[in-house]
Amino acid sequence: MTVREVIQRSTEFLQRHGVDSPRLQAELLLAHLFKLPRLQLYLNHDRALTEPEVTALRALVQRRAKHEPLQHLVGSTSFCGLEIAVSPVALIPRPETETLAELAATALAGRDSSAPPVVLDFGTGTGCLAIALATRCPAARIHALDLSEAALALARKNAERLGLVARLAFHVGDGFRALPADLRFDLIVANPPYIPTGELATLQPEVRDFDPRAALDGGVDGLDFYRRLALEAPAWMKAAGGLFAEFGDGQEAALQPLFSEAGWRSVTVHRDLTGRPRVLEAWR
Repeated sequence: MTVREVIQRSTEFLQRHGVDSPRLQAELLLAHLFKLPRLQLYLNHDRALTEPEVTALRALVQRRAKHEPLQHLVGSTSFCGLEIAVSPVALIPRPETETLAELAATALAGRDSSAPPVVLDFGTGTGCLAIALATRCPAARIHALDLSEAALALARKNAERLGLVARLAFHVGDGFRALPADLRFDLIVANPPYIPTGELATLQPEVRDFDPRAALDGGVDGLDFYRRLALEAPAWMKAAGGLFAEFGDGQEAALQPLFSEAGWRSVTVHRDLTGRPRVLEAWR
């Protein structure tokens, strides 16, 4: 079969199985198999695939038809222009989280201080936020914290591949208690679990069945980790320290008073690129 034929057949197969954007998905899988940019497929429409190539593509398409995430199949995703390796041990970075990274990087760049800023990525997962900030803010000292040893190993792997591992410190454990007692932060960034427990079953299968539950489940109302951050983070912050945290749809109404009542000031909400409220900013 030619490139044109396998794209058409794969598209039809994925469409029958309810996969969103089936043609795009088919092209991305084939481009991954060929190790080519997707647009170069259009220059090779009449190329015939070898039998091993057809077999390999068929296996990828069948896995995608079972709603295994495309990012898991190709092994990575783009985040803030960086290639981040992914696996089922950590949440796949989402485009909306780039808003959080950009806001935090801008805040660090605007600091009026000669001392290198100290930053905590609370729940680092793949390490995408810590790595993006290390890239954008070379002077910053970045600490990456996660409950999962497997996720932290993935974050370290990403940092090593991008030549940034010496800039990051990695900590494994349940929240702030896992950190050295003398650490204090100028900035904390967090993309914590924020899906209410009762809504997990309604998520897209790519998320529900393949992202780790611990990275999704935010408790009964989805706000468990924000309560911890609002109450526990101040003891770990320098004077005038700040926090940026991503949250879910509709949660801003509860989060703003939650942080204000805990003594945070300048509690504001930022929208993502789709116009939805997405990131909480708060300062001590």
